[in-house]
Amino acid sequence: MGYVEQLRDLAERCGVATAYEGWDKLPHDVSVETLQHILAALGVPASSPEEVDQAGTDLEVGPWRRTLPPVVVVIEGAEATIAVHVPHGDAVRVWVETEDGDRIEAPQLDVWVDPKEIDGQLVGRATFAVPSGLPTGWHTFHAALGDDPEGLSIAQCTLVVTPARLTTADRLSDGQRWGLAAQLYSVRSRRSWGIGDLSDLADIAHVAGSVHGADYVLVNPLHAAEPQPPMERSPYLPTSRRFVNPIYIHIEDIPEASMLADEAHHQMRAFASKLAKLNTDPHRIRRNSVYRAKLKILESVFRVPLSPRRRGRFDKYLAEEGQGLLEFATWCALIEKYGAASPKWRKSLRDPEGVAHLRIKLADRIAFYSWLQWICDEQLATAQQVALDAGMDIGIIHDLAVGVQQGGADAWALGDALTTGVSVGAPPDAFNQQGQLWNQPPWHPWRLAEEGYLPYRDMLRTILRRAGGLRIDHILGLFRLWWIPAGESPASGTYVRFDHEALIGILVLEAQRAGAVVIGEDLGVFEPMVQDYLSARGILGTSILWFEHGDYAPIPPESYRRLCLTSVNTHDLPPTAGYLAGEHIRLRAELGLLEQDEEIERAVDARDRDAIIQMARDRGLIADDGDTEAVVDGLHALIARSPSILLGVALVDAVGERRIQNQPGTDESQYSNWSIPLADGDEKPVLVEDLADNKRFVRLVRALGR
Repeated sequence: MGYVEQLRDLAERCGVATAYEGWDKLPHDVSVETLQHILAALGVPASSPEEVDQAGTDLEVGPWRRTLPPVVVVIEGAEATIAVHVPHGDAVRVWVETEDGDRIEAPQLDVWVDPKEIDGQLVGRATFAVPSGLPTGWHTFHAALGDDPEGLSIAQCTLVVTPARLTTADRLSDGQRWGLAAQLYSVRSRRSWGIGDLSDLADIAHVAGSVHGADYVLVNPLHAAEPQPPMERSPYLPTSRRFVNPIYIHIEDIPEASMLADEAHHQMRAFASKLAKLNTDPHRIRRNSVYRAKLKILESVFRVPLSPRRRGRFDKYLAEEGQGLLEFATWCALIEKYGAASPKWRKSLRDPEGVAHLRIKLADRIAFYSWLQWICDEQLATAQQVALDAGMDIGIIHDLAVGVQQGGADAWALGDALTTGVSVGAPPDAFNQQGQLWNQPPWHPWRLAEEGYLPYRDMLRTILRRAGGLRIDHILGLFRLWWIPAGESPASGTYVRFDHEALIGILVLEAQRAGAVVIGEDLGVFEPMVQDYLSARGILGTSILWFEHGDYAPIPPESYRRLCLTSVNTHDLPPTAGYLAGEHIRLRAELGLLEQDEEIERAVDARDRDAIIQMARDRGLIADDGDTEAVVDGLHALIARSPSILLGVALVDAVGERRIQNQPGTDESQYSNWSIPLADGDEKPVLVEDLADNKRFVRLVRALGR
């Protein structure tokens, strides 16, 4: 076997695809250079035949070099085993310590495996069964040599028992429910400081639930951005996915804000009055100006002493979020002091001893950034409670981005759990024909397992604390993810596989414990088994009307999936009125993102679009002479014909907006992504106070009932 064949064999063993089927349904081989780069990012040198041979040997003997595997993830009630490696001939005992402190012996199975000579020592393998009847949760395997029941553990690993199926959506099976999808920063009220905030989120939920009968509000990711301006615009490129962006804090709702000294209180009112003028700007969200003002006042509010009751709540929050919050707040304080471009980040600010010393010096700033997260947590809790009080069955559905910034808080705090030298993205497809580069480091699949998946679990737990549901952006990334070598184009990447049973299982476990519905955005190029697997685990899929096409015609909505959230559009497309006008093609042509002639693109788009509109006409949902609003209404009535248990209505559609919120594959020099305020079709701002009586909104909701 030649070097290239050996390299490809090694790559496949490491979960790196050597070929893939693209959106064009054609096979594509992955280059040798890409395979070498991706393997190197995984910590597998493979630039020569000798390195490939050594890597293959290490893969084979690696499990034999450790007593227990790094982690075991199983499904409740399913039979499973664990391999234990000890010096050949030595007796070994294995038991499980549950998260409740119970001790359960693991039975050894009569399975013979020939011993191997590993590093000059003969090593044997014993096989044990995972004890039956274990409750779901986070447990620990222990191994001890000898027959002594009191023998000391010589090795341990995490055991995660996950539910076979997430049952939180079962309570929705009695009928179809609908909800709003909103970009929170874009939805201002008369009380906003120029950007939508968590008080606005509560009010949106109240109006949508109590006035219009919605059962949820799906918001953009609220993940943390930079701790000081300037701030990244995209909510899908955060510094941390675990914590929240304090720009969404509504300052007047903090109890201590009412106790500010006269001068600080006057300054707060002055900022509020000045920034309120931005609420009627229909053209641009001015994040940095808003955040500078908010931070200045938040600093003053932070200095107000907490009452004993409030101090107790803050201390409880600090204990619950623990080391993860400390690391995040430390990063914020370090960024504030040194800036993101400091050369110190390459060494001294990654040295644990040096950072521990700086924590003492920066204790007050760390406390401030921790306090900001507590305030966010409190206001998120209020928003969720308001949603439930408004009659919503689900409430606030949060959105989990695919990844984080290369130099952000998570990349600093989580270390080797994230991979360097590569970025995640997407291969070329019909809507992004040059592919997408997201500038995000992926989880390192092996090192994440080495850490018992704890960083992944902690992230999910924090997000789910105040959520009625969770949308997983690009959930296909829990199965395989498109990795792109640093400095290369998206087309030069390849897929890397993850242990989807572990990642999905842990997601199901944490969502079940939180009582949250989970929706996977399973759009794009995916393997045939993905949707069936997600459905079997109780996770909803996603259907977008414009994308539901068969080989020759649109798929009738009556044939859509039941365990699904179905909507007409998504945030990566124009609002429906803009889509009908071909705004997505106009903009991509203007930016040079089309791979084929614009007229051909428009002809193909018109053919597919008109086929869907005709399907609605055939059902009597759109009159032949219907205007744009009537077509939008009819398309929403069309998705209501599906069996999907959840329907989604984009807030931009509910008020008649036409402008594109985000154009994938572009940056801020090309388009004002994630900065378009909510407005109607005439670009007149629509405020939260307008939503209850908005005629366009009422008409669209009525169309769903048709």
